[in-house]
Amino acid sequence: MPRIEASFSNQQGESLTGLLEIPVDTVRSYALFAHCFTCSKDNLAAARIARALADLGIAVLRFDFTGLGNSKGDFSSTNFSSNLQDLMAAANYLEQQYAAPTLLIGHSLGGSAVLAVAQDLPAVKAVVTIGAPATAAHIKHLFADSYHALTHQPSVQVELGGRSFNIQRQFIDDLEKYNSVAHIQSLKKALLIFHSPLDKVVSIDEAARIFTAAKHPKSFVSLDHADHLLSNPEDSQYVAEVLSAWAGRYLKTERIEAKTEAAETSAVEPGNVMVRELDKKFTREILTHQHRLISDEPIAMGGANLGFNPYELLLAALGSCTSMTLRMYANHKQIDLQEIRVVLHHNRIHAEDCANCDKSTPTTDKIIRKIQLIGNLDEQQRARLLEIANQCPVHKTLKSRIEVETTLAESL
Repeated sequence: MPRIEASFSNQQGESLTGLLEIPVDTVRSYALFAHCFTCSKDNLAAARIARALADLGIAVLRFDFTGLGNSKGDFSSTNFSSNLQDLMAAANYLEQQYAAPTLLIGHSLGGSAVLAVAQDLPAVKAVVTIGAPATAAHIKHLFADSYHALTHQPSVQVELGGRSFNIQRQFIDDLEKYNSVAHIQSLKKALLIFHSPLDKVVSIDEAARIFTAAKHPKSFVSLDHADHLLSNPEDSQYVAEVLSAWAGRYLKTERIEAKTEAAETSAVEPGNVMVRELDKKFTREILTHQHRLISDEPIAMGGANLGFNPYELLLAALGSCTSMTLRMYANHKQIDLQEIRVVLHHNRIHAEDCANCDKSTPTTDKIIRKIQLIGNLDEQQRARLLEIANQCPVHKTLKSRIEVETTLAESL
């Protein structure tokens, strides 16, 4: 499965690192994953869920918050507010490099974070929490023994999850800002809550607080025998499968609405083709008066692999025109041609290897077209059909001298 290393800056200009899991086939949507408190992007549950979702067509970016994992910065200088800023930076990275995330997923305190930041990301249609507290202030109990020490010194060392961390008083004070469920009440996003009744880190009562505060559409799924970190691979796989099926309802609706809107509002005149950007990289929407498709580049070339690349579109034009022309001729002549298959390939060759090429140029473009004719045909009919293939309009256009006139337009 393709995996792309991501790098972007936080609000302080420090470099944050992440991994983008890309589906092998078409990308249905992009998701942003916020991991649990003091965890990293390599947390097993986060990694398993991201990979499972990529298998199901959802590209997932998971990253290290400031001062964690491979990200730069000092963890002791961070707080929940800076975590939200990191999430915004990650979302901006996705939007600039691929497409804005439409799905937010948060595990444990990461769930509290995605609930808090969702309203600031208009492209987000659905939010998912896994073992999450309703508010960030819930984790203050982890530092109960540190309050007294912090009144006498700037920072203290605490043990969390078997690891030592330095925290400052400002970290705990910042949590006071996030002790309300008002943002959940006004979420206006589809919400799915996963929680285990056996969770000993975050009580299932927190899931009840989230569910009660949220407006519909909202759903709750019990992770019956799971622990807080989803240590059992079967639990994270289950979360991914249920999450994908649930999110597809909302993300699919969005895509259908987008197609309908494009068909109804595009002012493309008959005979014209409009190409417009869908992201700041290579994904493009191609519109005619009545139809729509997507072009892109492969992941290896830095694209998202959402559609045909430009040369594939060129070959498709020649191949489809060839097949149509052959079918029209066979039907007119009542030839028993049952099926036509055309396979095309484009490459560049040295001019000296081409008998009909202009030797003044070092290389020339070459399209190899192979045609399979299936039916009750004699050799004379096959030879004639091969001649007809070379008479298709697109073939003639490509073989003729083409002039492309390019101008700038104030509006289209």
